[in-house]
Amino acid sequence: MIALIFALPIVSVSLELFSGSKWPKTLSLYIINTIYLMISVGLITTVMGVTCAWLICAYEFPGRKLLSWALVLPIAAPAYIIAYVYADLLEYYGPVQMWLRQLFGWNQGQYWFPAIRNMLGATLMLSFVLYPYVYLLARASFLKQSQSQWWAARNLGLNPKQAFYKVVLPAARPAIAGGLALVLMETLADFGVADFFSVPTFSVGIFRNWLIVGDKASAMKLASLMLLAVILLITLESSTRRGSIADDSRTFAEAERVKVKGAKGLALMLICLFPVIIGLIIPISRLIYLSFLTGDSMTWGRLFSYTQNSITLALIVSLPLVVISIILAYAKRNAPNNFSKFFIRLSTLGYALPGALLAVGLLSPLSWLDQRLTKMVNSILGGNSGLILTGTLIALIYALSVRFLTVSFNALDSGLSRIPASIEHASSSLGANWLRRVNRIFFPLLRPSLVSAFILVFIDVVRELPATLIMRPFNFDTLATRVYWLASDERLSEASTAALIIVVVGLIPTLYLNGFIMKKANA
Repeated sequence: MIALIFALPIVSVSLELFSGSKWPKTLSLYIINTIYLMISVGLITTVMGVTCAWLICAYEFPGRKLLSWALVLPIAAPAYIIAYVYADLLEYYGPVQMWLRQLFGWNQGQYWFPAIRNMLGATLMLSFVLYPYVYLLARASFLKQSQSQWWAARNLGLNPKQAFYKVVLPAARPAIAGGLALVLMETLADFGVADFFSVPTFSVGIFRNWLIVGDKASAMKLASLMLLAVILLITLESSTRRGSIADDSRTFAEAERVKVKGAKGLALMLICLFPVIIGLIIPISRLIYLSFLTGDSMTWGRLFSYTQNSITLALIVSLPLVVISIILAYAKRNAPNNFSKFFIRLSTLGYALPGALLAVGLLSPLSWLDQRLTKMVNSILGGNSGLILTGTLIALIYALSVRFLTVSFNALDSGLSRIPASIEHASSSLGANWLRRVNRIFFPLLRPSLVSAFILVFIDVVRELPATLIMRPFNFDTLATRVYWLASDERLSEASTAALIIVVVGLIPTLYLNGFIMKKANA
């Protein structure tokens, strides 16, 4: 029943694939732009994430320990905020071009400067925010690999570069592919960057057809086609979990790293520092500067209410989702047949669905249910009450829960799969019921996964934009919607305050989560 509730908007969207409504005329443009964006972002994030992960794991150079966790931090900054910052910095009236004109005495038309609001700009913005997905999984895979395989390849005559490509990289391929699948899902789901940089992708097309053009049929057809892409990416991500290599010998995590000093050590430090500078240090520095220079004209009391809305909404969504994910993960572990597993998998497709798609798929069944609930309530209590679900906070919470169930479920499902079934069987043979087993065995062993699931969902809800824009009640604004409306009006300086709060709210739990994971890994 839980899986069916969460699968409702997904089923609603999939049925539109077989409807007789016409496809939008701009379909080919959406397909080409989305595929191009996914391929380019995928290539850049893979190269960046794998390179940094290998340097952190295999070499000892100045600043390595600091960079090992700093490389994770750009994931806390929403991509659309990074896009707003660099658009403000690099456009014609931005500080970079103004400084160049003053320095060289150039006038308009006398020099060339690359445009930022295009496909290349969107690719770079997404890449410098999403590479930590690849970096985290690649680093974890490298640390778990046996170092004896590496030295065996070296003793057989391979140089370090050849040993990396022929031994280390193939063994880490499932983890890298898993990180890449997450990057592609995020790219497919992106709305803020593509919309601000005027790149017509599927997410932008759904949002515009639904809210601006008012063409519901076209929006639903686009959503149904995107669902096929989502299923392919989910299948890719699931397939990457197979074929992991286990080895009892000494791992890279336990081995002594190659010490690199001098110019080479400085070069390795700069390579790892570059993504952190572009993806985090420059954006945060600019946001701090703009906040003090101009900032939001709104009173601090109103900004505090937006912050309170964002955090409260994140807590309301995160806490129940962790409990629901435990139930689903435990049910999957003990599912009696493939029918149960199918509906659990169907209900956890939501993360790859863009917020715009999810909102579109949710509104139709929710409106149908809302009308019947309203009639029932009016017949029982009398009077003429308004709609109960549509346009309320309940609808927004439902949409965000469907969207981020996958995040918490995957974290807990992965943690649960590492608990041997023999432990559960032994406790069961000693007379412990399922509730006692969950309380005494699974909760203590799943603590890292529980913390990870809660924090990841919390961060995602705080920065979620398209679903909140479409589903939020009237007079209910979050930090993300405040930033979007100001940036849409080209009031980037005013948007800096709310954007900085979003980044800080995301950074605090990200730092805690990274420290928590590293502590558990060292233990």
